[in-house]
Formats: sequence, structure tokens, C-alpha cells
Amino acid sequence: MINAKFHLALPCRDIQETKEFYTQQLGMLLGRQTDKWIDVNLLGNQITFTCAGEFNFDFKDYKIGENVLPSFHFGIIIENQIWVDLYKQFFQNNNLEVTTEVVFMENKVGEHLSFFVKDPNGYMIEFKSFKNDVEVFQQR
Repeated sequence: MINAKFHLALPCRDIQETKEFYTQQLGMLLGRQTDKWIDVNLLGNQITFTCAGEFNFDFKDYKIGENVLPSFHFGIIIENQIWVDLYKQFFQNNNLEVTTEVVFMENKVGEHLSFFVKDPNGYMIEFKSFKNDVEVFQQR
């Protein structure tokens, strides 16, 4: 199997506000940047934000069990101890909008812990940790 990093390009409303959120609030590093776009290093993966002004994504939420999730979100899968450390760090930061931790698919294939952080563009970023890493893509 090929082990690769991902790249995701997204529009943003304000480059400076987005840059400050990802570097100062989440503690991520920046890569290349201009006055119109930035590359954010999200735990080894590249997200490019391009200044697009106002935009709106109309999306519906969906449910897994009793939990409601935003249909439009992106995230990162991390080891449990990193997940715990980031959750504590982000939850204690009063400037961040962090959801409480949730266990999805409990006692089933794909069981994982998740929490979400909302960025200034309205994007929901999911941080998840699987109980068993081999189940990330395993069918139920």
C-alpha cells in the first residue's frame, strides 16, 4: 500500500484571519504563502487556503447513531495520545469553538473518538483516533 500525504485546497474569506487561526490557535506551521493564498501544515498534510471573499456552502447534517455531524468537514486521523493532548490543548483555549469528545461506532468495526474545531471560514475540522488502526478502511 502507498503511504501518502493529502493536499486539500479550500476558499477562505480572509487570509490573515485564517493564517492567525491555524498558526496561533491550532499551533500549525505555514508553508509557502503569498498575499492571496497560504499553505498550512496540518500534521504533515497540506491545506491551501485561497482568498475568495464571501462564500456559502449549503449543506445538511447527518447522523451516526445519536450524534449529528456536519456533512461538509475535513479532518485528520491521529494516534490516541496525540488526540488526547490536542483535545486538552484546544478545549482549554477559550478562543476555539471545540465540540465535546464523542465515541462513534462504539463496540463496532471502525470505533473511534472524535472532536471538531470550527475555523473562521466556517469549516469543521475533525480530529479522530481509531480504537484499532487497521479498521480505518475496513468494511463493517
